[in-house]
Amino acid sequence: MSELRNLGYDAVTGKRAYALTEPGGLLDTMANVTALETASVLTALVGEVLEGGKASDAELAVFVPALFESLSEVVNVAARVLDAGE
Repeated sequence: MSELRNLGYDAVTGKRAYALTEPGGLLDTMANVTALETASVLTALVGEVLEGGKASDAELAVFVPALFESLSEVVNVAARVLDAGE
């Protein structure tokens, strides 16, 4: 079943690019890479903020929606990979 997946940002418009992907296809792979890259960058950013120790609770709360979205996508990627391997 196809689903709309984030492929990252379009360099020309600066907007997110989405595509309907098929499991194992090129666009699916691109979406998986985007999800993992996004999670890696977000993890590093939040790690630096936490390590700095000077962010307020309100400032830290700004990261929660982005972290949730990123974690959800990575969990979905992992589930699809595991499902494909079985």
